[in-house]
Amino acid sequence: MSNPVPPQVLPYKLNWTYAITIVLVHVLGLLAFVPYLFSWTAFAVFVVCIHIFGQGITIGYHRLLTHRSFKCPKWVERVFAILAICSMEDTPARWVTVHRMHHVHSDEIPDPHSPRVTFWWSHMGWLMYINRQTYSVASLERFSKDLLRDPFYLRLETTPFKQFVYIAGQVPAFFLLGFGASFLFSSELPAAVQLGWSMVQWGVIMRVIAVWHITWSVNSLSHMFGYANYDTGEGSRNNWLVALLSVGEGWHNNHHEDPSAASVQHRWWELDLSYYEIKFLERLGLASDVIPPRHLRQGHSVKRERQEVLPVVLPAGESDISEDVLA
Repeated sequence: MSNPVPPQVLPYKLNWTYAITIVLVHVLGLLAFVPYLFSWTAFAVFVVCIHIFGQGITIGYHRLLTHRSFKCPKWVERVFAILAICSMEDTPARWVTVHRMHHVHSDEIPDPHSPRVTFWWSHMGWLMYINRQTYSVASLERFSKDLLRDPFYLRLETTPFKQFVYIAGQVPAFFLLGFGASFLFSSELPAAVQLGWSMVQWGVIMRVIAVWHITWSVNSLSHMFGYANYDTGEGSRNNWLVALLSVGEGWHNNHHEDPSAASVQHRWWELDLSYYEIKFLERLGLASDVIPPRHLRQGHSVKRERQEVLPVVLPAGESDISEDVLA
């Protein structure tokens, strides 16, 4: 069912920065069909990097920064944040702002990417138009005040060039990785150059596109198709395909039922590998205060009666954030 876009969206006013970036990266993705830019080595790196950089979004932006479902040393947090920035899904504060807004208004018209507008809108259309509320100073201060107290995240908002350095720096990094590896083993300059550009195409461009669509599918597919363990009062669904591609995020109805938990695995077969990676970090001493699902915290079965939940759980000391954000 199609509904009007949120009233804060300026009709027919494109967000040219986002629109051009999204279109340009997809056009560059077509170069993947050029045989010169393909190699099985680069394709293998592509597959591995989807997971590594995608966890910057899943574990970093989502479960750590947005929902504070575990704690970790600052340097670990920074690593996850930089991986997410390299996935070109905006700054940490802006991503967190949008996602916290989504939980407050899930699937309602104020939801920045409500699927009740259209599938296309919830998947990527919402990024193409100017939303007066999504990235306003007032919204950033309301929804991401805890992040903006950190000079690292504040500088990313006040100095956009810093984000650009991380994003652009991927190109020479992946080129040199491919060039160096090839030249080390073959000492043939043309082959080294070929692998270098192949690594850029698959390790950067194709990987960014893949991570984009996996993330966007949580907003679209996992709010329209699948099953629900809980009546959460909105349209979130558990979608096995999205869960497989996103390493757990597709168990989205479970997440909306218990957003503060580090795990979305509520049945034994709803595998959430991201949670086990967080637990692995805990075993290494790099994560602490990991919040398990509520049905494990309270010793209840997955079939329990639904309880009221907080869409955002922030650490102690953040109580000055508006109560309507937390309720």
